[in-house]
Amino acid sequence: MEYVTLNNGIQMPILGYGVYQVKNEECERCVLDAIDTGYRLIDTAQSYGNEEAVGNAIKKCGVARENLFITTKVWISNGGYEKAKASLQESLKKLQSEYIDLVLIHQPFNDYYGTYRAMEEAYKEGWIRAIGVSNFYVDRLIDLYSFVEVKPAVNQIETHVFHQQKTAHEYMEKYNVQHESWGPFAEGRKDFFTNPVLVKIGEKYSKSAAQVALRYLIQNHVVVIPKSTHKERMIENINVFDFKLNDEDMKLISALDEKESLFFSHYDPKTVEMMVNLKR
Repeated sequence: MEYVTLNNGIQMPILGYGVYQVKNEECERCVLDAIDTGYRLIDTAQSYGNEEAVGNAIKKCGVARENLFITTKVWISNGGYEKAKASLQESLKKLQSEYIDLVLIHQPFNDYYGTYRAMEEAYKEGWIRAIGVSNFYVDRLIDLYSFVEVKPAVNQIETHVFHQQKTAHEYMEKYNVQHESWGPFAEGRKDFFTNPVLVKIGEKYSKSAAQVALRYLIQNHVVVIPKSTHKERMIENINVFDFKLNDEDMKLISALDEKESLFFSHYDPKTVEMMVNLKR
């Protein structure tokens, strides 16, 4: 495993396991499989409905808690200081841990300044080790960064070979905020796993298109959290540290960037209406 160092000195694995859309009833098994495979970063969220399953896996896995890195996120309906504070305690209880390694604001809506104050307070008390944001476009990230005491350590945003977020990455590096990818496989859209560029490059290294895509992001200093419910895929996804893409490979993959989301825009009023009305 390789690690990145966050702006407060905390070490974070550059590759982890995400549990988005993993049902609570199978999540515990999946997380146990992931930890057994070698994953140490587990990424969940209040809105995923599987924090309890992650907590069960943490308790049962046999790996010392200090060797795991657990992330969760505060949902929109828990926005604002008081609600966020209560929800953080609830998440801590569900995760069955004395601390959480990283907590993110899940979406840039509701009173996210109040939410962030609750996270700052927990950070100062020591039971959250790092705080940050998710889905914050560069304008919102700079705004928040400029007016908070504890600077965000991470921004988790849609990032994959078709939407590489190069401008966002540049600004995150400028402000020393770690870039983390959600959806590194674009959820299979645009025939991701059979993309001819990724497949051809993979053939040189005896690697799959998925492994090449993960390696590309890792070499660009982006944290990745691929998801699979199949252990053999978990093994494949973590097996990306025994090869390195050369400059020509990197240029070919860089050219795949279409600079647009394959999912949604936070500037789209209908998207905002949908999100703010979702209950966790």
